[in-house]
Amino acid sequence: MEDMNWPDIKDKIENGYTTAVFAIGSTEQHGPHLPLITDSLIGDVVALKVAERLGNALQAPTIRVGLSEHHLAFPGTISLKPETLKAVINDFVDSLKTHGFKTIILLPSHGGNFTTVGKVVEELQHKHPDLKIVGFTDLQAFVDAMISYSEEYGVTAYDAGAHAGESETSFILALAGHLVQTDRYAPGYLGPLGEKEMNIIFEQGMPALSAKGVLGDPTTATLEKGKVYIEKMADFVANELKTRL
Repeated sequence: MEDMNWPDIKDKIENGYTTAVFAIGSTEQHGPHLPLITDSLIGDVVALKVAERLGNALQAPTIRVGLSEHHLAFPGTISLKPETLKAVINDFVDSLKTHGFKTIILLPSHGGNFTTVGKVVEELQHKHPDLKIVGFTDLQAFVDAMISYSEEYGVTAYDAGAHAGESETSFILALAGHLVQTDRYAPGYLGPLGEKEMNIIFEQGMPALSAKGVLGDPTTATLEKGKVYIEKMADFVANELKTRL
């Protein structure tokens, strides 16, 4: 929709394109080699490809700042408060409803957003009983899917990582390779990432687990794998959503 004009959007809605899909990304550090816009770039492409797979759907603009307090130790990171993000999402949905969209899909592409997006989806559905509000809010399923695609190439789960490792780095090589500092590749935290480790990150900040801000090892990332990961993730999310639409 950002690249379209209002008459064409109006025409699409009048011709049955009444589903709007938008991602909720972040502006936060992704190690010394990836740009702050990493999660939002991934959100952009996944939301677009999900809209294409669903049919009769348009991709609304991505929310590019999310809940990133645990990354604030790294310069450049911008973080919203949960109530601020909820308010922005509410305004997005109110605007889209005004134009005639009937189904609105929220796709968080940053781990820190999933819990809050899950809560706001429930609140929005109560607020707008005449709309269908759907969110893909299963963070573990999202991470597991990303890791599984890497494992198909022989990359371990620890190297694939959950933040700026092989998986996300491959995504960005495919989406905006000119923003990747390949000469800065270096492994970050390579251990398990269970409830204990996630609590450390959210309560003490990312540096408590990884001084570089990296979970995983980007050194085996490639553009070619990134292209495959993008399509697989779009397929996975679209198929999950179709069961709820």
